[in-house]
Amino acid sequence: MSDALNDYVTFPHAAQVACIEREIFHISRNKTTLERVYLITSQTPTEASPAQLLAQNRGHRGIETSRSAGNDRLHHVRDMAYDEDRCRARKGHTPRTLACLRNFPMSLLRLCRVANIKAALWGLAAQADQVLAMRRL
Repeated sequence: MSDALNDYVTFPHAAQVACIEREIFHISRNKTTLERVYLITSQTPTEASPAQLLAQNRGHRGIETSRSAGNDRLHHVRDMAYDEDRCRARKGHTPRTLACLRNFPMSLLRLCRVANIKAALWGLAAQADQVLAMRRL
């Protein structure tokens, strides 16, 4: 983590730049690769220490939370209802398409003021007639 590169980074409000390296083991290929992730943040070193930035990165929803509580809420519910974080679809438009398909029923349930979306999704899984009735709201 460093603020020494701020003059070289052409990113609005950049206060710190960081590089995180991690090893990833790919089970299907039985191979380990090295991944580098670069972070740019508007938080100064006094506002966010290297340890705090690393913790935010490890809990990736922490970064989303600082941007927008709505994004975090949506991702969290999708992950709890569909176990999205373990989904292996990562190529082309597939991840975004799956997210859209998952957001639609969640949005319908929110419009119906359902409190527990995960339980409602499981309860409605085999009741297409009730889902179609909700669509008319």
